[in-house]
Amino acid sequence: MATIRKRSENTYQFIVSLGLGADNKYKRKYKTYTVKEKMTPKQLQAHLEHEAYKFEQKVLSNAYISPGDMNFKDFSSEWIIKYLEKNVSESTIMNRQNALNNHILPVIGHININKINTMMLLDLLDNLKRKDGQNKPLSVASKLEVHKTLSVIFKHAVEWNVIASNPMLNVKKPVDKKKHDKELNVYSADEVKSLLEAVQDELEHWRVFISLALATGMRRGELLGLEWDSIDLDKGTIDIRQIISKTRSGSEVKTPKNNSKRLISLPTSIIEELKRYKTHCKVEKMKLQHKWTEQTHDWVFFNEEGSHFYPDTPSRWWNRFLDRVNKELNKEDKSTIKKIRLHDLRHTSATLLIAQNVHAKIISERLGHKKISTTMDIYGHALPVADKEASSKLNDILTL
Repeated sequence: MATIRKRSENTYQFIVSLGLGADNKYKRKYKTYTVKEKMTPKQLQAHLEHEAYKFEQKVLSNAYISPGDMNFKDFSSEWIIKYLEKNVSESTIMNRQNALNNHILPVIGHININKINTMMLLDLLDNLKRKDGQNKPLSVASKLEVHKTLSVIFKHAVEWNVIASNPMLNVKKPVDKKKHDKELNVYSADEVKSLLEAVQDELEHWRVFISLALATGMRRGELLGLEWDSIDLDKGTIDIRQIISKTRSGSEVKTPKNNSKRLISLPTSIIEELKRYKTHCKVEKMKLQHKWTEQTHDWVFFNEEGSHFYPDTPSRWWNRFLDRVNKELNKEDKSTIKKIRLHDLRHTSATLLIAQNVHAKIISERLGHKKISTTMDIYGHALPVADKEASSKLNDILTL
Protein backbone atom coordinates (compact mmCIF):
# COMPACT_ATOMS: atom_id res chain seq x y z
CA MET A 1 0.00 0.00 0.00
CA ALA A 2 1.24 3.49 -0.84
CA THR A 3 2.39 5.61 2.08
CA ILE A 4 0.25 8.67 2.88
CA ARG A 5 1.85 11.77 4.39
CA LYS A 6 0.10 14.97 5.37
CA ARG A 7 1.83 18.08 4.00
CA SER A 8 -0.60 20.89 4.94
CA GLU A 9 -4.21 21.29 6.03
CA ASN A 10 -5.76 19.80 2.86
CA THR A 11 -2.70 18.50 1.01
CA TYR A 12 -1.25 15.00 1.18
CA GLN A 13 1.62 13.15 -0.46
CA PHE A 14 1.38 9.60 -1.75
CA ILE A 15 4.61 7.61 -1.93
CA VAL A 16 5.05 4.29 -3.72
CA SER A 17 8.31 2.40 -3.22
CA LEU A 18 9.63 0.44 -6.20
CA GLY A 19 12.56 -1.18 -4.39
CA LEU A 20 16.22 -1.07 -5.34
CA GLY A 21 17.09 0.07 -8.84
CA ALA A 22 20.02 -0.94 -11.04
CA ASP A 23 22.08 1.83 -9.42
CA ASN A 24 21.50 0.23 -6.00
CA LYS A 25 19.31 3.14 -4.91
CA TYR A 26 15.70 2.94 -3.78
CA LYS A 27 13.21 4.12 -6.40
CA ARG A 28 10.04 5.92 -5.35
CA LYS A 29 7.18 7.67 -7.09
CA TYR A 30 5.48 10.67 -5.48
CA LYS A 31 2.17 12.39 -5.99
CA THR A 32 0.74 15.44 -4.26
CA TYR A 33 -3.00 15.22 -3.71
CA THR A 34 -5.34 18.00 -2.53
CA VAL A 35 -8.65 17.22 -0.82
CA LYS A 36 -11.30 19.69 -1.98
CA GLU A 37 -14.40 18.39 -0.17
CA LYS A 38 -15.29 18.48 3.50
CA MET A 39 -15.31 15.03 5.13
CA THR A 40 -15.44 13.39 8.51
CA PRO A 41 -12.11 11.93 9.70
CA LYS A 42 -13.36 8.44 8.85
CA GLN A 43 -14.51 9.47 5.37
CA LEU A 44 -11.24 11.33 4.77
CA GLN A 45 -9.15 8.31 5.68
CA ALA A 46 -11.14 6.03 3.38
CA HIS A 47 -10.95 8.59 0.56
CA LEU A 48 -7.19 9.03 0.88
CA GLU A 49 -6.60 5.29 0.99
CA HIS A 50 -8.70 4.88 -2.16
CA GLU A 51 -6.80 7.60 -4.04
CA ALA A 52 -3.45 6.28 -2.81
CA TYR A 53 -4.41 2.80 -4.01
CA LYS A 54 -5.35 4.18 -7.48
CA PHE A 55 -1.99 5.96 -7.65
CA GLU A 56 -0.15 2.82 -6.62
CA GLN A 57 -1.89 0.78 -9.34
CA LYS A 58 -0.96 3.35 -11.98
CA VAL A 59 2.65 3.28 -10.87
CA LEU A 60 2.82 -0.51 -10.82
CA SER A 61 1.21 -0.76 -14.27
CA ASN A 62 3.63 1.85 -15.69
CA ALA A 63 0.69 4.17 -16.47
CA TYR A 64 1.92 6.95 -14.20
CA ILE A 65 4.13 9.65 -15.64
CA SER A 66 6.33 11.43 -13.14
CA PRO A 67 6.47 15.19 -13.78
CA GLY A 68 10.06 15.80 -12.69
CA ASP A 69 12.02 17.84 -15.22
CA MET A 70 10.33 16.26 -18.25
CA ASN A 71 10.61 18.27 -21.45
CA PHE A 72 7.79 18.39 -23.98
CA LYS A 73 9.45 15.89 -26.31
CA ASP A 74 9.81 13.30 -23.55
CA PHE A 75 6.21 13.79 -22.43
CA SER A 76 4.86 13.54 -25.98
CA SER A 77 6.76 10.23 -26.38
CA GLU A 78 5.06 8.90 -23.24
CA TRP A 79 1.71 10.26 -24.46
CA ILE A 80 2.07 8.42 -27.77
CA ILE A 81 2.66 5.12 -25.98
CA LYS A 82 0.10 5.51 -23.20
CA TYR A 83 -2.73 7.16 -25.14
CA LEU A 84 -2.30 7.68 -28.88
CA GLU A 85 -1.30 4.15 -29.85
CA LYS A 86 -4.13 2.63 -27.80
CA ASN A 87 -7.13 4.86 -28.43
CA VAL A 88 -7.33 6.31 -31.93
CA SER A 89 -7.35 5.15 -35.55
CA GLU A 90 -4.21 4.63 -37.60
CA SER A 91 -4.92 7.68 -39.74
CA THR A 92 -5.29 9.87 -36.65
CA ILE A 93 -2.00 8.53 -35.26
CA MET A 94 -0.29 9.50 -38.52
CA ASN A 95 -1.80 12.99 -38.49
CA ARG A 96 -0.85 13.64 -34.86
CA GLN A 97 2.70 12.37 -35.33
CA ASN A 98 3.16 14.44 -38.49
CA ALA A 99 2.03 17.56 -36.62
CA LEU A 100 4.40 16.75 -33.76
CA ASN A 101 7.45 15.93 -35.83
CA ASN A 102 7.09 18.65 -38.46
CA HIS A 103 5.72 21.61 -36.55
CA ILE A 104 5.67 21.19 -32.76
CA LEU A 105 8.78 19.37 -31.53
CA PRO A 106 11.22 21.54 -33.52
CA VAL A 107 9.83 24.59 -31.67
CA ILE A 108 9.02 23.48 -28.10
CA GLY A 109 10.30 19.91 -27.86
CA HIS A 110 13.30 20.92 -25.74
CA ILE A 111 11.31 23.05 -23.26
CA ASN A 112 10.27 21.71 -19.84
CA ILE A 113 6.54 21.03 -20.12
CA ASN A 114 5.94 22.97 -16.88
CA LYS A 115 7.52 26.06 -18.48
CA ILE A 116 5.36 26.14 -21.62
CA ASN A 117 2.78 28.94 -21.47
CA THR A 118 -0.06 30.23 -23.62
CA MET A 119 2.04 32.96 -25.27
CA MET A 120 4.58 30.38 -26.49
CA LEU A 121 1.81 28.31 -28.07
CA LEU A 122 0.20 31.35 -29.68
CA ASP A 123 3.56 32.24 -31.23
CA LEU A 124 4.01 28.66 -32.42
CA LEU A 125 0.63 28.66 -34.20
CA ASP A 126 1.14 32.16 -35.62
CA ASN A 127 4.46 31.24 -37.22
CA LEU A 128 3.66 27.87 -38.75
CA LYS A 129 5.25 27.41 -42.16
CA ARG A 130 5.14 24.72 -44.81
CA LYS A 131 8.03 22.26 -44.79
CA ASP A 132 8.64 22.25 -48.55
CA GLY A 133 11.29 24.95 -48.53
CA GLN A 134 8.94 27.63 -49.90
CA ASN A 135 8.59 29.36 -46.52
CA LYS A 136 4.86 29.84 -47.09
CA PRO A 137 2.22 29.86 -44.33
CA LEU A 138 0.70 26.52 -43.47
CA SER A 139 -2.85 25.81 -44.67
CA VAL A 140 -5.69 26.34 -42.20
CA ALA A 141 -6.43 22.59 -42.23
CA SER A 142 -2.83 21.82 -41.25
CA LYS A 143 -2.89 24.52 -38.57
CA LEU A 144 -6.04 22.94 -37.15
CA GLU A 145 -4.25 19.60 -36.94
CA VAL A 146 -1.42 21.23 -34.98
CA HIS A 147 -3.98 22.88 -32.68
CA LYS A 148 -5.79 19.57 -32.10
CA THR A 149 -2.52 17.80 -31.31
CA LEU A 150 -1.41 20.42 -28.81
CA SER A 151 -4.84 20.55 -27.19
CA VAL A 152 -5.11 16.82 -26.58
CA ILE A 153 -1.51 16.51 -25.34
CA PHE A 154 -1.87 19.28 -22.76
CA LYS A 155 -5.30 17.98 -21.77
CA HIS A 156 -3.70 14.67 -20.81
CA ALA A 157 -0.77 16.41 -19.15
CA VAL A 158 -3.27 18.00 -16.75
CA GLU A 159 -5.23 14.76 -16.25
CA TRP A 160 -2.01 12.88 -15.46
CA ASN A 161 -0.92 15.56 -12.96
CA VAL A 162 2.16 16.49 -14.95
CA ILE A 163 1.13 20.15 -15.12
CA ALA A 164 -1.27 22.14 -12.97
CA SER A 165 -3.11 24.04 -15.71
CA ASN A 166 -3.67 23.72 -19.45
CA PRO A 167 -1.92 26.47 -21.47
CA MET A 168 -4.05 25.62 -24.54
CA LEU A 169 -7.36 26.51 -22.87
CA ASN A 170 -7.33 30.07 -24.19
CA VAL A 171 -5.75 29.33 -27.55
CA LYS A 172 -8.52 29.56 -30.14
CA LYS A 173 -8.74 27.31 -33.15
CA PRO A 174 -7.40 28.74 -36.43
CA VAL A 175 -10.25 30.09 -38.56
CA ASP A 176 -10.43 29.98 -42.32
CA LYS A 177 -11.66 33.51 -43.09
CA LYS A 178 -12.36 32.54 -46.70
CA LYS A 179 -14.29 29.37 -45.81
CA HIS A 180 -17.75 30.84 -46.22
CA ASP A 181 -16.81 32.46 -49.52
CA LYS A 182 -15.34 29.32 -51.02
CA GLU A 183 -17.24 27.34 -53.60
CA LEU A 184 -16.68 23.64 -54.13
CA ASN A 185 -14.28 22.90 -56.95
CA VAL A 186 -16.47 20.59 -59.02
CA TYR A 187 -17.24 19.74 -62.62
CA SER A 188 -20.38 20.88 -64.40
CA ALA A 189 -22.44 18.40 -66.40
CA ASP A 190 -20.64 19.44 -69.60
CA GLU A 191 -17.23 19.13 -67.93
CA VAL A 192 -18.14 15.63 -66.75
CA LYS A 193 -18.89 14.67 -70.35
CA SER A 194 -15.48 16.00 -71.44
CA LEU A 195 -13.80 14.06 -68.64
CA LEU A 196 -15.56 10.81 -69.53
CA GLU A 197 -14.53 11.24 -73.18
CA ALA A 198 -10.91 11.81 -72.16
CA VAL A 199 -10.80 8.80 -69.83
CA GLN A 200 -11.99 6.40 -72.55
CA ASP A 201 -8.40 5.99 -73.73
CA GLU A 202 -7.10 5.10 -70.26
CA LEU A 203 -6.57 1.65 -68.80
CA GLU A 204 -9.85 -0.15 -68.18
CA HIS A 205 -9.64 -0.08 -64.38
CA TRP A 206 -9.08 3.70 -64.26
CA ARG A 207 -11.96 4.36 -66.62
CA VAL A 208 -14.31 2.33 -64.40
CA PHE A 209 -12.83 3.89 -61.25
CA ILE A 210 -13.71 7.40 -62.50
CA SER A 211 -17.17 6.35 -63.69
CA LEU A 212 -17.95 4.81 -60.28
CA ALA A 213 -16.61 7.81 -58.40
CA LEU A 214 -18.91 10.12 -60.35
CA ALA A 215 -21.93 7.82 -60.27
CA THR A 216 -21.79 6.95 -56.57
CA GLY A 217 -19.86 9.69 -54.76
CA MET A 218 -17.80 6.98 -53.05
CA ARG A 219 -14.61 7.91 -51.25
CA ARG A 220 -11.24 6.77 -52.59
CA GLY A 221 -10.75 4.20 -49.82
CA GLU A 222 -14.26 2.83 -50.39
CA LEU A 223 -13.63 2.36 -54.10
CA LEU A 224 -10.33 0.61 -53.43
CA GLY A 225 -11.99 -1.64 -50.85
CA LEU A 226 -14.58 -2.97 -53.29
CA GLU A 227 -14.71 -6.70 -53.93
CA TRP A 228 -16.92 -8.32 -56.54
CA ASP A 229 -19.12 -10.02 -53.95
CA SER A 230 -20.15 -6.58 -52.67
CA ILE A 231 -21.56 -5.64 -56.09
CA ASP A 232 -24.94 -7.10 -57.06
CA LEU A 233 -25.14 -6.63 -60.82
CA ASP A 234 -28.66 -8.11 -60.96
CA LYS A 235 -30.10 -5.70 -58.39
CA GLY A 236 -27.79 -2.89 -59.43
CA THR A 237 -26.38 -2.13 -55.97
CA ILE A 238 -23.04 -1.73 -54.22
CA ASP A 239 -22.70 -2.73 -50.57
CA ILE A 240 -19.98 -0.63 -48.92
CA ARG A 241 -18.62 -2.68 -46.04
CA GLN A 242 -14.84 -2.22 -46.10
CA ILE A 243 -12.25 0.39 -47.02
CA ILE A 244 -8.53 0.54 -47.75
CA SER A 245 -6.80 2.90 -45.33
CA LYS A 246 -3.25 4.26 -45.16
CA THR A 247 -1.07 3.17 -42.25
CA ARG A 248 2.47 3.96 -41.15
CA SER A 249 3.62 0.64 -42.55
CA GLY A 250 1.58 0.68 -45.76
CA SER A 251 -2.17 0.05 -45.93
CA GLU A 252 -4.85 -2.06 -44.30
CA VAL A 253 -8.37 -3.33 -44.91
CA LYS A 254 -10.74 -1.72 -42.42
CA THR A 255 -14.43 -1.74 -41.58
CA PRO A 256 -15.85 1.75 -42.16
CA LYS A 257 -17.73 3.72 -39.53
CA ASN A 258 -21.35 2.65 -39.11
CA ASN A 259 -22.80 5.60 -41.00
CA SER A 260 -20.42 4.91 -43.90
CA LYS A 261 -21.72 1.36 -44.31
CA ARG A 262 -24.44 1.71 -46.91
CA LEU A 263 -26.12 0.28 -49.99
CA ILE A 264 -25.88 2.43 -53.12
CA SER A 265 -28.04 2.01 -56.20
CA LEU A 266 -26.30 2.19 -59.56
CA PRO A 267 -27.41 3.83 -62.82
CA THR A 268 -28.17 1.32 -65.58
CA SER A 269 -25.24 2.54 -67.71
CA ILE A 270 -22.81 1.85 -64.85
CA ILE A 271 -24.25 -1.65 -64.31
CA GLU A 272 -23.59 -2.47 -67.95
CA GLU A 273 -20.11 -0.98 -67.71
CA LEU A 274 -19.36 -3.10 -64.63
CA LYS A 275 -20.56 -6.26 -66.38
CA ARG A 276 -18.11 -5.64 -69.21
CA TYR A 277 -15.37 -4.78 -66.75
CA LYS A 278 -15.92 -7.95 -64.73
CA THR A 279 -15.36 -10.01 -67.88
CA HIS A 280 -12.23 -7.95 -68.57
CA CYS A 281 -10.95 -8.67 -65.02
CA LYS A 282 -11.33 -12.42 -65.51
CA VAL A 283 -9.28 -12.22 -68.69
CA GLU A 284 -6.63 -10.10 -66.94
CA LYS A 285 -6.41 -12.57 -64.08
CA MET A 286 -5.70 -15.38 -66.53
CA LYS A 287 -2.98 -13.30 -68.20
CA LEU A 288 -1.35 -12.47 -64.85
CA GLN A 289 -1.67 -15.96 -63.40
CA HIS A 290 2.12 -16.41 -63.10
CA LYS A 291 2.36 -13.21 -61.00
CA TRP A 292 -0.91 -13.55 -59.09
CA THR A 293 -0.39 -13.90 -55.33
CA GLU A 294 -3.74 -12.74 -53.92
CA GLN A 295 -5.62 -15.72 -52.49
CA THR A 296 -8.07 -14.12 -50.04
CA HIS A 297 -9.76 -11.19 -51.78
CA ASP A 298 -11.39 -10.67 -55.16
CA TRP A 299 -10.69 -6.97 -55.61
CA VAL A 300 -12.50 -4.88 -58.22
CA PHE A 301 -9.40 -2.71 -58.66
CA PHE A 302 -6.13 -4.63 -58.45
CA ASN A 303 -2.46 -4.56 -59.39
CA GLU A 304 -0.41 -7.20 -61.23
CA GLU A 305 -0.24 -9.42 -58.14
CA GLY A 306 -4.00 -9.25 -57.65
CA SER A 307 -3.72 -7.09 -54.53
CA HIS A 308 -5.59 -3.83 -53.96
CA PHE A 309 -3.94 -0.55 -54.90
CA TYR A 310 -2.14 1.53 -52.28
CA PRO A 311 -4.40 4.46 -51.22
CA ASP A 312 -2.23 7.13 -52.87
CA THR A 313 -2.01 5.33 -56.23
CA PRO A 314 -5.33 6.62 -57.70
CA SER A 315 -4.51 10.22 -56.71
CA ARG A 316 -1.08 10.05 -58.33
CA TRP A 317 -2.59 8.57 -61.49
CA TRP A 318 -5.32 11.26 -61.51
CA ASN A 319 -2.85 14.14 -61.38
CA ARG A 320 -0.65 12.65 -64.11
CA PHE A 321 -3.73 11.90 -66.24
CA LEU A 322 -4.97 15.50 -66.12
CA ASP A 323 -1.52 16.89 -66.90
CA ARG A 324 -1.09 14.51 -69.83
CA VAL A 325 -4.57 15.04 -71.29
CA ASN A 326 -4.43 18.82 -70.97
CA LYS A 327 -1.03 18.90 -72.64
CA GLU A 328 -2.53 17.09 -75.64
CA LEU A 329 -5.61 19.32 -75.66
CA ASN A 330 -3.40 22.42 -75.64
CA LYS A 331 -1.51 21.12 -78.67
CA GLU A 332 -4.83 20.72 -80.48
CA ASP A 333 -5.99 24.15 -79.29
CA LYS A 334 -8.97 22.60 -77.51
CA SER A 335 -10.53 23.42 -74.13
CA THR A 336 -8.65 21.77 -71.29
CA ILE A 337 -10.16 19.83 -68.39
CA LYS A 338 -10.24 21.80 -65.17
CA LYS A 339 -7.78 20.47 -62.61
CA ILE A 340 -9.51 19.40 -59.42
CA ARG A 341 -8.67 16.88 -56.69
CA LEU A 342 -9.69 13.26 -57.12
CA HIS A 343 -11.84 13.67 -53.97
CA ASP A 344 -13.71 16.49 -55.74
CA LEU A 345 -15.35 13.88 -57.97
CA ARG A 346 -17.33 12.94 -54.85
CA HIS A 347 -18.46 16.55 -54.53
CA THR A 348 -19.21 16.62 -58.25
CA SER A 349 -21.48 13.59 -57.85
CA ALA A 350 -23.40 15.33 -55.07
CA THR A 351 -23.85 18.60 -56.93
CA LEU A 352 -25.05 16.76 -60.04
CA LEU A 353 -27.74 15.09 -57.90
CA ILE A 354 -28.69 18.45 -56.42
CA ALA A 355 -29.04 19.86 -59.93
CA GLN A 356 -31.53 17.04 -60.60
CA ASN A 357 -33.51 18.11 -57.51
CA VAL A 358 -32.72 14.95 -55.56
CA HIS A 359 -33.67 15.45 -51.90
CA ALA A 360 -30.78 16.32 -49.57
CA LYS A 361 -31.68 13.38 -47.29
CA ILE A 362 -31.18 10.92 -50.15
CA ILE A 363 -27.87 12.56 -51.08
CA SER A 364 -26.75 12.43 -47.44
CA GLU A 365 -27.47 8.68 -47.21
CA ARG A 366 -25.82 8.04 -50.57
CA LEU A 367 -22.64 9.81 -49.48
CA GLY A 368 -22.58 8.13 -46.08
CA HIS A 369 -22.88 11.31 -44.01
CA LYS A 370 -23.77 10.78 -40.37
CA LYS A 371 -26.17 13.72 -40.35
CA ILE A 372 -28.07 15.56 -43.06
CA SER A 373 -26.67 18.79 -41.54
CA THR A 374 -23.23 17.71 -42.79
CA THR A 375 -24.60 17.50 -46.31
CA MET A 376 -26.28 20.88 -45.96
CA ASP A 377 -23.08 22.48 -44.64
CA ILE A 378 -21.04 21.20 -47.58
CA TYR A 379 -23.54 21.61 -50.40
CA GLY A 380 -25.97 24.19 -49.03
CA HIS A 381 -24.80 26.83 -51.50
CA ALA A 382 -25.90 24.63 -54.41
CA LEU A 383 -29.40 23.96 -53.08
CA PRO A 384 -30.90 27.43 -53.75
CA VAL A 385 -29.96 27.11 -57.44
CA ALA A 386 -31.70 23.75 -57.67
CA ASP A 387 -34.69 25.14 -55.77
CA LYS A 388 -34.95 28.03 -58.24
CA GLU A 389 -34.88 25.60 -61.17
CA ALA A 390 -37.57 23.49 -59.50
CA SER A 391 -39.70 26.59 -58.99
CA SER A 392 -39.29 27.51 -62.64
CA LYS A 393 -40.44 24.04 -63.71
CA LEU A 394 -43.50 24.31 -61.46
CA ASN A 395 -44.26 27.66 -62.99
CA ASP A 396 -44.25 26.10 -66.47
CA ILE A 397 -46.66 23.38 -65.28
CA LEU A 398 -49.05 25.67 -63.43
CA THR A 399 -49.23 28.45 -66.02
CA LEU A 400 -52.25 28.14 -68.29
